[in-house]
Amino acid sequence: MKKATYTLLIIASFLFMAKRSSAQDYKLAVGLKFGGYENGISAKYFTDKETSLEGILGFRQNGLVITGLYETSMVAFNVPALKFYYGFGGHIGSIGQGTYRTFDGSDKTYTRPQLLLGGDGAIGLEYMIPQSPIAISLDLNPRVELASGPFFDIAPGLGLKYVFQ
Repeated sequence: MKKATYTLLIIASFLFMAKRSSAQDYKLAVGLKFGGYENGISAKYFTDKETSLEGILGFRQNGLVITGLYETSMVAFNVPALKFYYGFGGHIGSIGQGTYRTFDGSDKTYTRPQLLLGGDGAIGLEYMIPQSPIAISLDLNPRVELASGPFFDIAPGLGLKYVFQ
């Protein structure tokens, strides 16, 4: 229960510190995403100044997960190169048999391959390095697993992207 309270407090803090205005200075970015459960390739496409679609092809222990997110961005802390973003989406994938640790520290043991299907969220900060084509992001990714659950998980994420103007 304490972890959920801390997570909500962090989310509320980000929302109060973020200022809605012109968001990203790029249209498309492609890079790497390192997460608590999957590491993989990501692509982020802005449909307008504040709205983006992000896709992640994540590889994990004996498995593969495809995640799609709809995100909203805004300037954070009045720093034009720093953006706060949040969003939601879903994932589908599979994992092989084995033991997997969840956010609450418990282990899930599967004796056969499992389908992964559920809802995802994202809340984080992205920094566009001035006068370079590189963006770095740090986020939290809550996940509700439905097919092999139900259970709730949350993991940190670190992104490194190359920006196409």
